[in-house]
Amino acid sequence: MRITSGRGAIVFLVLLAVAGVAWSIMPRPVLVEVAVVTKGRFIATVDEDGKTRVRERYVVSAPLTGRSSRVQLKVGDRVKEGDVVATIIPSPAPFLDPRSRREAQERLGVAEAALERAKALVERAKAQTIQADQEYTRTRTLVERGASTTQALERAELAKRVADRDLRAAEFQLHAAEHELDQARALLARYTDGGKEVPETWNVTAPVGGVVLKVTQESETIVQPGSSMLEIGDPRDLEVVVDVLSTDAVEIRPGAQVTIEHWGGPSVLAGRVRRVEPAAFTKVSTLGVEEQRVNVLIDIVSPPDQWSGLGDAYQVDAKIVVFTQDDATIIPAGALFRRGGSWNVFVVEDGRARVREVSLLRRSGRIAATSEGLGAADQVIVYPSDRVSDGTRIEQSP
Repeated sequence: MRITSGRGAIVFLVLLAVAGVAWSIMPRPVLVEVAVVTKGRFIATVDEDGKTRVRERYVVSAPLTGRSSRVQLKVGDRVKEGDVVATIIPSPAPFLDPRSRREAQERLGVAEAALERAKALVERAKAQTIQADQEYTRTRTLVERGASTTQALERAELAKRVADRDLRAAEFQLHAAEHELDQARALLARYTDGGKEVPETWNVTAPVGGVVLKVTQESETIVQPGSSMLEIGDPRDLEVVVDVLSTDAVEIRPGAQVTIEHWGGPSVLAGRVRRVEPAAFTKVSTLGVEEQRVNVLIDIVSPPDQWSGLGDAYQVDAKIVVFTQDDATIIPAGALFRRGGSWNVFVVEDGRARVREVSLLRRSGRIAATSEGLGAADQVIVYPSDRVSDGTRIEQSP
C-alpha cells in the first residue's frame, strides 16, 4: 500500500514537470492594438501647412536718388491715399580734394575772364552796329540825291545786317559766359557760402489707403531709384498660400473645399481653393531632399469676425479635399500591408489573427477606404509586428 502511494506521488510529480515544460514552451498570445471597421463618408485630403498673405500688397519705393528722411510710420499704422510717408532731399555734393578744389578755383578764374572778354566783344559789336547804321543812313541820303550809286547802298545795307548779326552773336556769347561762371561758382559753393542754401524736397506719398505692413528702411539714408521703403496693404483682405507636392497638386481643383486648422483660434475655418499655380518650384525638405512644390491659393470663406485675430504671414494647417465617397468601409491606414501584389490586413477571429486580402479604394493620412474584403464591425490589427502571422494567437491591448 505504501509502495503504491509512493509510485503515485512520483507519477504526479512527473506529470506536473511535463505540464510545466509544455506550458513554458507553448506560444503565448501576442499583444496587439485592434481597431473596429466602420462605415461612413470617406474624405481624402491633402494635408499641408501654409501661411496667410495679404492679397494686395503695395510696395512704396523711392522714385529718385537722394537722402531719405527717417520714416516716422510704424508697422500697424494706418495711412490714407496721398499721405506723405517719407521725404527725399538731394544728396549733398561730394567733397573736393585739395587738387580738385584748386582746379575748380582756376576754372572759376577762367570763367570770370571769359565773361569780361564777352562783355568787351558786346561793346565792340554795338559800336560797329552804330557805325554801320550811320553809314547806311548817309549812303541812302546820297543815293536819293543822286550823289551815290545803288551798289554803294547795297554794300552799306549788307554791312548793317552783318553788324547786327555780330552783335547778337556777341550777346549770346556773353550769356553763355555768364552761365559758365555760375557753373564754376556752384562747384565751389560749399566752400564759399557754407552750403546754406535750402535744398528742394520730394514728398513720397502713399499710393493707396491701408495699414503699414512692413517698414523696409526706417533710418535716414541715401536711397536709389526703386529702393523699397515700406509696404502697405489691407490686413483684412487675406488669403492662404499652401505649397503642396506636385504629385498632389494634379488632384486639386479650383473650388475644392478646405478645412483650416491650428491657426490659433478656437474654431475650424472653412476655405475654398481659388487657384492652383501652373508652375512648380524646387524646395529642399527638412530631410535634405529636393521636392517639386506647387503653390495653392485659398480664400477664407468663414465670416471675418471668426478669424479677426489672423494677420499677414501667420501659420495655419490646411486640409484640401480631393476625393469623397459615401458609405465607404473605413479602416486605419496602419492596418494595411503588402503581400505579393495585393493589400492585406489581419482580422481578429476567435482570438487569432487571420490574413484577409482587401481591395484598397483610397488612402488619406491615417485612414483608408476599402471596397471589398471587410465588413462593418470587423476587427483589424493596427501596426502588426513581425511576430504576427496567419493563425497567431493574439491578445488585445487595454
